[in-house]
Amino acid sequence: MNDFYVGQKVVCIDDKFKNVSIDQIIRKGQIYTIRWIGMYQHYVDGEFVGIKVEEIHRGNDDGPEGYGAADMPYRASRFRPLVKDKIGQLRKLLTPTPDEPDEPAKKTPIKKKEKV
Repeated sequence: MNDFYVGQKVVCIDDKFKNVSIDQIIRKGQIYTIRWIGMYQHYVDGEFVGIKVEEIHRGNDDGPEGYGAADMPYRASRFRPLVKDKIGQLRKLLTPTPDEPDEPAKKTPIKKKEKV
């Protein structure tokens, strides 16, 4: 639970739910924002660290496979913190950039020959 905090961006790494035919809305690879995190007690799945995300409000879980929970959280293990690609940013520094176009050469005024 220490790896997550409210307001943090996370990416879904597991959107497969065994023995559940109802769409659980989260999608693997999608980025979400944590709005709640805490311990959650589910009478079938037991106790787990759960998170709720800003982008999804699950409503009441009262469908045919529902357990009567209101806005039930997802297991935190289905997500990982979103990490900025620091290595990629460093690689960009090493990548040569195309040469910028040269400024047009300044014309030097032609001196008139003086007659002596």
